[in-house]
Order: sequence, then structure tokens, then C-alpha cells
Amino acid sequence: MSTTTENIHIERIEHSKIDQVDFKNLAFGSVFTDHMLVCDYKNGAWETPKIIPYQPISLEPSAKIFHYGQSIFEGMKAYKDKNDEVWLFRPLDNHKRLNISAKRMAIPELPEEYFMEGLKALLDLDREWIPKKEGSSMYIRPFIFASGKGFHASPADEYKFVICLAPSGSYFSGKVKVLIEEKYSRSADGGVGFAKAGGNYAGQFYPTQLAVEKGYNQVIWTDDHNHEYIEEAGAMNIFIRIDDTLLTGPTSDRILDGITRKSILQIAEEEGIPTEVRKITVQEVVEAAKKGTLKEMFGAGTAAVVSPISTFGYRGIDYDLPEVETSYASRLKKRITDIQFNRGNDPFGWRLKV
Repeated sequence: MSTTTENIHIERIEHSKIDQVDFKNLAFGSVFTDHMLVCDYKNGAWETPKIIPYQPISLEPSAKIFHYGQSIFEGMKAYKDKNDEVWLFRPLDNHKRLNISAKRMAIPELPEEYFMEGLKALLDLDREWIPKKEGSSMYIRPFIFASGKGFHASPADEYKFVICLAPSGSYFSGKVKVLIEEKYSRSADGGVGFAKAGGNYAGQFYPTQLAVEKGYNQVIWTDDHNHEYIEEAGAMNIFIRIDDTLLTGPTSDRILDGITRKSILQIAEEEGIPTEVRKITVQEVVEAAKKGTLKEMFGAGTAAVVSPISTFGYRGIDYDLPEVETSYASRLKKRITDIQFNRGNDPFGWRLKV
């Protein structure tokens, strides 16, 4: 059955596959809902968005995504509260960042109304898929890629915007062991590290694989010049607590302006947690670990929210972090998830009902 709202054409699936899903045992990002949103850019303009049954995308071998990597994405979630109401968390920030990434990758920017109206319509159509189990949520993946064809090295003339939904369980379980990277770089000054470009993540896989072979879960990225400064943890922003002060690096060409990162900084300020946004040297972290003043390290991002680090490795030595009874990690994660799941007050206006 097909319907059309003012701005979106909707084609509903004939038979839902929701009864085939074990919602008690959801892996992260591996099960997909009945529908997806698609919107094509052709002849210099974005066409009317469509919601269609989830299905493969057909592309010509000459599509430029395969050859020149014009691809960007966002990561966000929808949450269902105890009354079955559905909420988004700072979705306009995701749209804004998508267009920042688009501009850097020479991709046409997407109108806000297409993003927001399309997302709300898609979530409303598949709202029964949004899990209610503790720690679970609907992971949302908006992305844009070059669908225009041609082997000449230039921006494509056609693009496709897609939103897919994946009901998901927790992204991480337990604390992680990380290795401070001194050879490979995630990004460089003047590059695309601040954008959510697909190639940024592809470039991380090999160094991370090498770290895993050494017994670590993830890599802590350092600057591309001298590997002197702490920058990110895997695919997440990083926070470091020395004594009672919470530190994180400033955003730059190399560091993603994470939405969870911004939220943590605002909550910390409201709660009176001392924070510093500045460059953090590897040596000061190592020295703090040796002196016992290094209290916590954790990654921050949409998928995991907060991921505590138990151990970091540097130049052949592993440094274990202490067990902190009143950790900033757990305190900040609770504040954020209480807002997301409509369990607590939202003094910042971050929560949006679908």
C-alpha cells in the first residue's frame, strides 16, 4: 500500500518480518526494520524523499562511490520510554554535522525538512521495532553517497541519501583495554578527520587489527605530527580524569565534534565537575598513571554513550586504571541516558518527541 504525505511518498511493506526477530538478544546494528528512506539528488536538486520496503540498492560499477569514496554518514538513536513514547536526542545536531561533512566531501547539502520529516515518518512507520529492553534502542544510520557514474576524478553529479534503522542492544559490554598508537594516524591537519566520512573509519581498521593481535580492544589515536597528543579513542572522543578534573581535547581538523562529547561537557559544567578542553600530552597521562592521579579514561560516542577504559598500553608497558567508586563515567552516562529514555529532567532541551 502506498500513501503520500505533503513531502514524502510512503510505500508500505506487504508482510512485516518483525516476528522473526529475537528482541531479547539483539546484536548491535545487524537486524534491520521493514522500511528505509531514500532520496536522490539529480539535475542539481534533491528529489522528493520516499519511504520504501528495506531492500538492496542497485548501482552501476562506474558509480563514483566505488572509485573516489564520496560517502558520509551519521549515527543517532531513537528511544522508547516506559509509556511507549518515542524520543530522539539532539537530532538537529546530527543534521547540522551531516551537512558539515557533506560540504567537506563536495556533496550537496541536504535540506533540514527532508532529514527531519523523513526521519520522523520512518520512525513512526516502524515504531513497533523500537526495543524497550534496558540498554537497547533503535540505532539510526543516515548516509549519503555518490551514485553518479564516471571514471573521471571529480565530484559526482548524482547522490543518494538513505536512512536505515537497526534495533540494537548494547554496543559494548565491560571495560576496554586500549593501545596508544605511535605509528599510524587517524587524520591530519587540513584533512577530513572532523567529517564523518566513510574512509576515516576504513583507515582505522588495519591499525586497530594490529592492536587486537597484541591483546588490546582499541587504539588511542594521537596527533599526526609527533604522536605527542591524545586525540580520540577508536571511533569515539576521549575523556581523561586526572585528580578531579575532566580533560578532553579541543575539536580540530583531526577530531570529530561529537554530540555525546558536547553533552558531557554541558552536563559536567551544570554539575560542577571541573573540566578543561585543551591539548593532552601522552606524557602527562603516563606520569599521572605512575603517580596515581589518573582516575579515569573513557570513550564517548553515540553507540556506546560512555565506554570506560580499564587499561592503556604505551611503549610495551600496560597501565591499569583504578576502580573509582563514584566514577564520572557512570555518573555522566546515567544523566545522558535518563534524558534519552525520558527518565529524567531535560534542562537543555535535547529531547524531541516523535
